[in-house]
Parts: sequence; C-alpha cells; structure tokens
Amino acid sequence: MKEFDIENAIGEDGKWETVGSEYLFRRPWLTVRHDSVRLPDGRINPEFYVLEYPDWINVIAITEDGLFVMERQFRYGLGKTCYEIPAGVIEDGETPLEAAMRELSEETGYGGGQWQELMLVSGNPSTTSNLTHCFLARGVKKISDQHLDNTEDIRVCLLTEDEVRQLLVSDKIRQALMAAPLWKYFYTETFSTSSESTYQR
Repeated sequence: MKEFDIENAIGEDGKWETVGSEYLFRRPWLTVRHDSVRLPDGRINPEFYVLEYPDWINVIAITEDGLFVMERQFRYGLGKTCYEIPAGVIEDGETPLEAAMRELSEETGYGGGQWQELMLVSGNPSTTSNLTHCFLARGVKKISDQHLDNTEDIRVCLLTEDEVRQLLVSDKIRQALMAAPLWKYFYTETFSTSSESTYQR
C-alpha cells in the first residue's frame, strides 16, 4: 500500500479516460453533460453524467461586535426555509474574493473587515464540476441596504456565536457547503484558543 502523502492527497492517479461526450442541456445556471468513460482496467461506462456549474463562494461574516451575519430564505428544492451564510456565483472576470465581497454586500448590506479564504470544497466531486471558495470576514459592518436580484427573497439575521453553534450541532444548517466552513471555523477557533491558553501557562 502506498504511503500517505499529504502533498499529493488530491491527484490524478486512477484517472478515467473520456471516450465520448455530448451536452444534453445548457442553461446559464446548469449544464448537463453525458460522457462515456474508460476506467483504468479497460471497462467502459457509457452512461456517466456531469452537472457543470460556475464556481461558487460563501462567506462567514462576523461583525465588529462578534455577531454572525446569517440569512434566512426559502429553498424550493428542499421545501424549507433555512438559516444560511451569504453565498453566490463567481461572475466572469471576478476573482473569488471579489465575488465574495460583492455577494455579501448585495445580499446583506454588510462589508469591510479583514478577509481570508478559509477552505475550498466540492459539493459532489462525483457528478459536479465546480468548486466553492469559502471565506471568513471578521469585523464587517453595515455599509448599505440590500441589493437583491428580482428572484431573491432574503432576510438578514444577526446571531451570536452560541446560536450558530447550536444550529450546527442540532443539524439545522442543511446546506453542506455552508456547514463545512462553519465546522472548520469552530474547530480552528477552539484549537487556536486551546493552544494559546497552553502557551500562556
């Protein structure tokens, strides 16, 4: 068995060969591609489907007084109104950071602060082609009104750290691409605080 190598944890070993490809559906927010693929041992899978999306962003935004800028909106696919963090699509010509700042401002009216990219995740690497860039913005403040698209209906909520943690541990953050960076944030904060306390002693 090959030894664990963190530098090559994501690679192309065992890559499949595309032997045929056609588009079944192409719209601005969703493209469905039908591929035929050959596995490394020569087997052919003639029915493999890929959903192509543009890359996405989401933002954990924390105000100057430590409140999390959260959203509530109805999600038609699930049929439920959920708590979420601000998120959106990276538009042509934008960097992920530019898109994250724009989406936070448009959806919530908050901006400014200190920004860092927290993680990079895929919603489903088996059948989707895009990635989600997850950002952490500390010290944001209200800078404008919301500027929503015609199809958006978003309510902004300011929650405490404890309230957001309760949502996570109670499985009330249903969007996996948002739960992942929130879990990483709380893990990192806990680890950092623990390390600092140990060092100070």
